Amino acid sequence: MIIGITGTIGSGKDTLMELLKNEYGFKHYSVRAYLTERLEEEGIEINRTAMTNLANALREENHPAYIIEQLFLKAKKEGGNAVIESIRTPGEVDFLKEHSDFYLFAVDADPNLRYERVQERKSATDRVDFNTFMAEEQREMSNDEPHMQNIAACVRLATHRFRNNASIDMFYKRVRKALEKELQMSASSAR
Repeated sequence: MIIGITGTIGSGKDTLMELLKNEYGFKHYSVRAYLTERLEEEGIEINRTAMTNLANALREENHPAYIIEQLFLKAKKEGGNAVIESIRTPGEVDFLKEHSDFYLFAVDADPNLRYERVQERKSATDRVDFNTFMAEEQREMSNDEPHMQNIAACVRLATHRFRNNASIDMFYKRVRKALEKELQMSASSAR
């Protein structure tokens, strides 16, 4: 089984990934880590714009699901259940649906809460003011070009959508319920 995670900046995608990894034994494959490695190899400063530009260029030069395909191939080779985070284009969703037992989980939360979270995590891509934060997100939300980020379209394609405005315990409770349902369905279809 592969679970893809999509969602808005700071909504809890990493928190969801940690649950899948720690409680359910999913192996983690990260678009952010993949892009960071590529940027470091090229000696480019790591920030959200550089990551977005690289991701869009790789998808345009190859195909809309190129990055996810690389992570999928690695996951397939290593075997077991996998979580791939962060799905950004409908082409990536389509690719994973065609090649695996795939479910897409989408996460969102209040923008002010999300901004507080990204300020707390202090990653290289998050050192921005609130207006820049919102502008960067808006740039990633929708696009007609198949190789460019379109988070809104991915959220619409999600198997499950989660609001993460409350406690982690409440968020995890909702995720566990959805995941248990999918695991049961996956197990019964495998019989």
